[in-house]
Amino acid sequence: MIVEVEQVTPLHFHWQKTEDIINRGGAGLVVQLHNSAPDDQLAKTEITVSLDGVARKVSAGGTVELSPGESITLPPRLYHAFWGEGGRVLVSEVSMVNDDRTDNRFYESIGRFPHIIEYEPPLHLLTMDYAKYYRGLPRQ
Repeated sequence: MIVEVEQVTPLHFHWQKTEDIINRGGAGLVVQLHNSAPDDQLAKTEITVSLDGVARKVSAGGTVELSPGESITLPPRLYHAFWGEGGRVLVSEVSMVNDDRTDNRFYESIGRFPHIIEYEPPLHLLTMDYAKYYRGLPRQ
C-alpha cells in the first residue's frame, strides 16, 4: 500500500485475521491502537503489542511510530488506525486470508467503497462484483 500524507486508514479490527504491517520505506507510519471490549466498543485497557517480535505496552488509544524497516503484529480484535507522518509511506501487509465482507469491524460505520456512477464496464472485477456481472452467481 502507498499511504499518502494525511491519508488515514479508519479505526477497525479483524474478527479472524492476524496481520503484520511493515513500513517498507518513506516516512514514519503511525499506528493507533485500542483493545476491543466484549461489546466491540473501545476498551480503556493497556495494549501489549509486538513490534519486530518484541512485546511493548501502549496505553489505550496510544500510538507507535514505525520507521522504515520496522513492523507491528496486529492480532484479531485489536482496533487499529494508521497514517503517514512527514510524508508518503510504502507499507506492506503479511496476513492470514481476509474476507472483506465478514472479517472487518469498523469502529464507525463506513461503506467499503463510496458510491460511484459507472459510465463504462469495469476493466477488473473485485470479488464482490462477480455476481453482478455473471449470471448464476448469488448476489451478496
